[in-house]
Amino acid sequence: MNVVVFVNGAVILFMAVLMALDAALFPATAETFATAAILSGSVGLFLVIVARGAQANFDRLHAFIMTSVVWLLSALCGALPLWFWGLTGVDAVFEAMSGITTTGATVMTGLDATPRGILFWRAVLQLLGGVGFVVTAMALLPMLRVGGMQLYRTESSEKGEKELSTATGYALATLAIYLGLVFLATVTYWAGGMGGFDALTHAMTTLSTGGYSNYDASFGHFTQPFLHWAATLFMIAGALPFTWYIRLFTRKTARSEQVAGFLKSISLVILGLAFWLSVSREVPPLEALRLVAFNVVSVVTTTGYATTDYLLWGPVFAVAFFLLTAVGGCTGSTAGGAKAMRWIILFRSLGNRIRSIGHPHGIFVIRYNGRAVSDDVVAGVMSFLFFYALTVGLVAMALDFDGLDNATALSASLTAVANVGPGVGPIVGPAGNFATLSDFAKSMLAFAMYAGRLEMLTLFVLLMPSFWRAL
Repeated sequence: MNVVVFVNGAVILFMAVLMALDAALFPATAETFATAAILSGSVGLFLVIVARGAQANFDRLHAFIMTSVVWLLSALCGALPLWFWGLTGVDAVFEAMSGITTTGATVMTGLDATPRGILFWRAVLQLLGGVGFVVTAMALLPMLRVGGMQLYRTESSEKGEKELSTATGYALATLAIYLGLVFLATVTYWAGGMGGFDALTHAMTTLSTGGYSNYDASFGHFTQPFLHWAATLFMIAGALPFTWYIRLFTRKTARSEQVAGFLKSISLVILGLAFWLSVSREVPPLEALRLVAFNVVSVVTTTGYATTDYLLWGPVFAVAFFLLTAVGGCTGSTAGGAKAMRWIILFRSLGNRIRSIGHPHGIFVIRYNGRAVSDDVVAGVMSFLFFYALTVGLVAMALDFDGLDNATALSASLTAVANVGPGVGPIVGPAGNFATLSDFAKSMLAFAMYAGRLEMLTLFVLLMPSFWRAL
């Protein structure tokens, strides 16, 4: 267990350094962040000293604990500056959990007048959460066999270059690509008309598919069509697997069944809804395409930006965006949701089941990326989707008992578990805010974000008494 304590202490120390950097860059909130940095740094240093020299004894059981605790402590640590700045304890934890899980739901209003130090910290939380989940997905979740993630390890093990044959090599390559995309987005946004600060923070929250904005109007604050199209492309970039980028650079191949399926399906949805918006609302075709493309991509990639209240387009769009909330991006990306890989396995499994009814003696094999998928992987995917739906349902019931109407409770629960941000309805929709919810509702949704980012099964395993007896 010492290695778990050591890693958590190191993470807290790193966050304390980032708080100190924020204090140095933004004098208006320097005292707030300096205080948080000193407190966090002291705790982190204590944990590192207590667990020093603990590099052995790390197995699969410890990986479950470390994965769960790191994300929780990161959120609590990230909440400190927000709490010291003036948010209530519950609001600060909600905002930080939403940031570190790259959900993007917010309880803050008056963002246009919020100090830059606070806005920058929100963006930093999402930047950390994005790369943190990619590393977790690459290094730990396949080992933990969470919801078919062992299939992702098989896909990500196609290493064509010797220098990338280790986990360290892959992690460094991933970080380089991630930060490179953030830099490219920053330059693009700045060239498109954003100020330097807005360009940097929005680049951080775009590639992390987090969706925090510096304005109450979200990305709709910016009216330039160029920026909308640029953000659409960068949101897609954040939702693609980072192993795909690595293979693209090292093996010069873009072949990926998951990426192809994701891009094809999202393109069909955009074209269909853009056509419907143009016809039903008499919106010019190119404008309809831009509006639909941005907001559909934002929801599917779980970024959560909005350029308009798309619920005003009619019931067809309300239903469509509700359903799209559960889709998610690709496995091994910064995006949340159920992930494209799992949907591919699910639909192929259902197709095989239907074929087996008509041909009971036939042998049907599910294939993914040219390989046969084992029954263990299929069972993992089915288990994940079951617990995914169960978590959404239980959280929705709790919100319903708290006084929210059924539609708002279900939408808020789904958008939190899927790490999307905005839901549907007047309260939690793209034109709404989570600030009016009760502390109980905010706490439940913070838990839902946490569970969703941990891919559900990782967290539920810790609730089993047999797990702790095995340690």
